[in-house]
Amino acid sequence: MSLPTIEVPWVKAKLDTGARSSSLHAFELMELDRGGVPWVRFSVHPWQRSAEDAKVVELPVHDRRHVRSSSGHAEERPVVLLDLVLVGCRFRAEVSLTNRDEMGFRMLVGREALRQGLVVDSSRSYVGGRPSRLVRRRNRGC
Repeated sequence: MSLPTIEVPWVKAKLDTGARSSSLHAFELMELDRGGVPWVRFSVHPWQRSAEDAKVVELPVHDRRHVRSSSGHAEERPVVLLDLVLVGCRFRAEVSLTNRDEMGFRMLVGREALRQGLVVDSSRSYVGGRPSRLVRRRNRGC
């Protein structure tokens, strides 16, 4: 999956029809005010277990939401609008920002985003093609 809005060409994402919303691993979150409009500055690590190619991003805050994680922990998160590209389809999604460092995927794509014309076949993986060997190695932290 890629995130063209923030110029991230590849990020390992989990499609989760059990999750309502989408979330992105973000750290060093800082709330900003630009002429009365809330913005957020954050950093993204696109690779699993690696700080390589970290990207600093600033975006307007679309919303703030209370989100309950799969472990039951609830927190208020900033939500931004991002374009996502998955299997050649580009669509806009509301994405909450949170620390997913301990999670297996840098991004979770929930059913609200998926319902924009994507169908999930839970019996298959890498339907859009496997990433290159270099990308797979980098994503393992090698």
